[in-house]
Formats: sequence, structure tokens, C-alpha cells
Amino acid sequence: MTPIESPSPRLEAKLLYRRLDALFSALDPQRPPRALLESFLEELYHTLREDLRLRAGLIFAERRDSFELLKTVGDPGGPVPDEIDPQAAPLLNVLRHHVYLSPHPDAPDAPHTVGLPRAATAAVLIGRRPKRYVIFFILDHGWLREELDFALNTARAALGSRLLDERVIGSFREAAEIQQSLLLDEPPDFAGFDLACRTQPAEEVGGDFYDFLPFGDSMIGVAIGDASGHGLTAALQVRDVVTGLRMGIEKDLKVAHVFSKLNRVIHRSNLSSRFVSVFYGELEADGTLVYVNAGHQPPLIFCGKNRVVPLDVGGTVIGPLPEAEFRRGIARIKKGETLVLCTDGIVERRDKKGEFLGEDGLIRIVRENESLSAEALVDRIFSATQAFGDGRLWDDDATVVVVKRA
Repeated sequence: MTPIESPSPRLEAKLLYRRLDALFSALDPQRPPRALLESFLEELYHTLREDLRLRAGLIFAERRDSFELLKTVGDPGGPVPDEIDPQAAPLLNVLRHHVYLSPHPDAPDAPHTVGLPRAATAAVLIGRRPKRYVIFFILDHGWLREELDFALNTARAALGSRLLDERVIGSFREAAEIQQSLLLDEPPDFAGFDLACRTQPAEEVGGDFYDFLPFGDSMIGVAIGDASGHGLTAALQVRDVVTGLRMGIEKDLKVAHVFSKLNRVIHRSNLSSRFVSVFYGELEADGTLVYVNAGHQPPLIFCGKNRVVPLDVGGTVIGPLPEAEFRRGIARIKKGETLVLCTDGIVERRDKKGEFLGEDGLIRIVRENESLSAEALVDRIFSATQAFGDGRLWDDDATVVVVKRA
């Protein structure tokens, strides 16, 4: 097995929110909003109560002059009101800011909603006036602000998109045409390097993307990304990310700053999916690669026969948090070395036993075929991954980009 230099685990946030994504995917958007949200609350509570330290969850629905209790799960630790005045704190803060967390985990004098047990609380606003819903969580000891903030922002975006009118979303065919117009048929020429790319959506439209941004003869930008889930909402999210990245990079070459701005734009989008992982790197003619990895499956540089270098410097995934900071990483692709970028559809391909291909499987495939051209290597990665899954249809969108230095 080829060792990986300076390994770092996948971001825990992304693993946690993949569990959230599974909950979102199981929701039936044809159900009435109340039934959909009640089902989501119950599933979230039973699935993530230990991870997020949830004691109880409550849904309130907007009425003419108040918010009425619809459902309670768990043990709030005391009686709860049948309705809440919109001017009561912290409900007022939720209505203003859409997401609320207690200022301090155990502050006895922290503002609390009239009628609810005094405890650390978190809340999220779903929908739009006059059909808004507020989900309150009563928190147990040991909760983490970052995890809850991320989870609530993710839930707000995903649930909000499911409550939108079908006319706002449009048709699958139109989304597919938009997505295809964003993807290049083949990469541009870049002297000294062999480039290839391919994507395979799991449905008519997918949530993966790749892109190349030439900057004259001396530098080229390489991007790959994965909007969580697949289908229409993921494709619309891809449109926003690709367009924003192209406009931002052309205007401002400070990559980390561009990512922070892009994150704010995507966070405010009403058509946001759940989250988007993105890797973007600027490759110079001498092999220097300056990059940002926003929660994406780390691309791998294959160095000789004994080293594989993951590119994992950057930050968290784009979208759920209103503010996020990103750092630049620097690497170098030497002559004869290969850079392989992919999305989760490759490494999370399962065999008949339910086991993942994984990063080790991808490394093995590349090592066995490293002498091939970039295009042939991309084809081989797809064929080997397809065979690993016993030829079944793809469960997730899959994308591969290969950069070989001559």
C-alpha cells in the first residue's frame, strides 16, 4: 500500500453533514410543509441527538398573532407553551437573524423564550412570511457552537429549498442545459502539461463540476467541486458556484479572499442546496500550484513510486455558514508527476459487500496505470471504479480531472 505523506483526516464537518444530507434526501417534497418538517425534526433528533447534544426539539408554526406549537420530540425538561409571542426573546432574534444560539452554553441569565424551560437553546427559521416555521432545540451539556451553527444553517438552506414553489425551481431539462453549458468539452492546452477531465452524473442533472481558467501562457486555474446530493437543486447550486468563481477569479487573484466572498454569496442564495465542496488551484508553468481546498476530497500528487501528497489546506465547505475564512496552500508538480482530482462519487463507490473503493483504491488504480496519458488515465479510473461497483448504476455523481507534467 502506498503511504500518504502528511495525511490529514477528512473534515469532520463534512462527515457530520453527510449524515444531514441523508436526512434531506429521504424527505418527500410532495408532502405538505408541516408533515415534511415534523418528519425531519423527528429523524434529525433520533439520528444526531448524541452528536449535537440535543435534549429536545420543538416546531412552532406562524399564525396571525403568534407561533403555535406543532410537535415536540425528546424531553424539554419541563412544560412548554402552546404558543409564543413573536416579540418574546429569543424568538424575536430568530425572526431577525434566521439562526439563533444561546450566547453562552450555561449562562443562567441568558435570554430565553417565555414558557420554555430555562436552558441553552438553538433555533432556526424556515420558510417565508406568512408561512414561517421555527424549530427550537433544547441543548444538553457539551454542545459545540460551531457544529450547531453549521447544522442549523445547512438545515435552513436545504429545507427552505424544499418549500419553494415548483415554478421557482424550473424544469430538469432547463437545468441540464444550464449545467452542460458550464462544463467544457475538453480542457485547454497548457504547455508542458497533459490535462483531461470527465464527469458522470447519477441523474439527468448532477451536482459535480470541473473548470479550467487560462491566464495567458504562464498560468491556468483548475477547479473541481461537488454540491451535496444530486439532481436539480445541486445543479442550480453548481451554476452559482461556477459563475461566481469565474467572475471572482477574473476580478481578484487573491484566491482565499475570493472564496470568502463566494461563500457569502452562496449562503444568501435562496436556491442553495446543502453545501458545496470546492478545490481551486492556480498552476504555473514551472509546476508551482497555489490552491484552496474548501472541504473537498483532497486531490493527490503522485510523486515517484513511494509518495502521495494530499492537497488539503483551505477551510470548510461553502454555503452553510455566513462567514468562513480560507487559507492558501502551496505545492509543486515536478516533471513526471501526476495530479489526480476527483469527487466523492469515485472514492465512495461501493462493491457488492458495501465497502468503499476509498482513497487507497484510487491510489492503487492510478499507480497501476500511471504511464498512460491523462485522457487514458481518466478513462481507466472510471472503468475500474465502475467494475469495482459490479457494473451497477452510479449512486452519486462522479468526476475526475488529471494533470500530468511531461
